[in-house]
Amino acid sequence: MGALPVYRWNLAPDGYATYRQLRALGLRPGGQDVAAQLERPRRRRGPLVAYLYRIDRALPVRPMTPARRAALAKANAARRICPECEQDAGYIIPPSLGMCGACAAPEEQRAA
Repeated sequence: MGALPVYRWNLAPDGYATYRQLRALGLRPGGQDVAAQLERPRRRRGPLVAYLYRIDRALPVRPMTPARRAALAKANAARRICPECEQDAGYIIPPSLGMCGACAAPEEQRAA
């Protein structure tokens, strides 16, 4: 495969969409390779890049089955359990902390 066509931000031709735009249309890339990319220049860093897929090659999003729904609920529930105190935090624990707020800053919890 050759080099990807590069378009400036908001100047991509019709028929291309980003992953999020495909999802909003109820589509998924469906195994196709990236067809093009958008670049938005920035002053002090490299350009922002967004990958584009062909809409005509996109496939419909797979339907949510009861088994997939159950697996997703189980995975989300596991993300709420603190590995330190093994309690449900009531929110998804940030990976940057790796534990609930009470375990991450116990001195702040005692002062409150």
